[in-house]
Amino acid sequence: MVLELILCCIPAFILSAFFGYLPWFLLASVTGLLIWHFWNLLRLSWWLWVDRSMTPPPGRGSWEPLLYGLHQMQLRNKKRRRELGNLIKRFRSGAESLPDAVVLTTEEGGIFWCNGLAQQVLGLRWPDDSGQNILNLLRYPEFTQYLKTRDFSRPINLVLNTGRHLEIRVMPYTDKQLLMVARDVTQMHQLEGSRRNFFANASHELRTPLTVLQGYLEMMQEHPLEGTTREKALHTMREQTYRMEGLVKQLLTLSKIEAAPTLQLNEKVDVPMMLRVIEHEAQTLSQHKHTFTFDVDNSLNVRGNEEQLRSAISNLVYNAVNHTPAGTHITVRWQHVVSGAEFCVEDNGPGIAAEHIPRLTERFLSGR
Repeated sequence: MVLELILCCIPAFILSAFFGYLPWFLLASVTGLLIWHFWNLLRLSWWLWVDRSMTPPPGRGSWEPLLYGLHQMQLRNKKRRRELGNLIKRFRSGAESLPDAVVLTTEEGGIFWCNGLAQQVLGLRWPDDSGQNILNLLRYPEFTQYLKTRDFSRPINLVLNTGRHLEIRVMPYTDKQLLMVARDVTQMHQLEGSRRNFFANASHELRTPLTVLQGYLEMMQEHPLEGTTREKALHTMREQTYRMEGLVKQLLTLSKIEAAPTLQLNEKVDVPMMLRVIEHEAQTLSQHKHTFTFDVDNSLNVRGNEEQLRSAISNLVYNAVNHTPAGTHITVRWQHVVSGAEFCVEDNGPGIAAEHIPRLTERFLSGR
């Protein structure tokens, strides 16, 4: 700046040496210098606020390093914005891939961002609900108290009006933001309930044969049995042990299914041959107490896992034998239909209780 002022004054001194009037020449030189600086200032202002070009206007003198420095600063800011944008994009992409609902809020609960699953599970609408307080959208007293107490060491479980069970965990995300993760645990809750019911039923089923066995053993210990009474007692105890063995096999089967890895379902299964074996086993199990009709399409095979298919098919047939009275006629069909292959077991017994029909596919449920 000083150098520019000196260079600007040199012509004034030269001209004043010939014509005099030094003050006026100096005033004219300084005025020209100020006009030049003002012009460069206008060009800089236009570039910063109006022009969208990344390249600054050309500068001379003291303006050249200033414009170059601003240009480099703008390039650095652009690079940082790009990196920040990529970081936010990766964060949102990762959050969208999570199997849980994710909501980013302010400390007061204002919604800053949410993923797609949060819209399905929590009923949020993005971006319409941006800035809305989440307490106004999730109106549950226990959830409101959970956020107000600020004790996020444990998650909170909510039962929504839709019947869904949610596990919500909140954690500080930045100095003034909270990260909320909501997981739908409805299926897990139902599974635990079904499991408890099943083991309650299993304990009840075991209690009856154990009571019978204990009674006969005490009777035989006090009064040794002979003749037909002894044979009857042994027959009854044998039946009860078979009953307990069947229940234990069911428990082992369920445990095996739960722990089994993903099965390969591309194995060709000869279902007609399987049904011929099951028919023979069912007649043996029935001991001529039931009549059977097996209507089987001998050309119809499927692809799947033979062990699991045999378990499912045999269970349906054996249940028809075990849970229907003597004299019942049981019909088994394996046939081709429009949608594929259909397996059907019918009998003219009392049927399944109406209250158990909607829950037949639940795991660990024992219906009658």
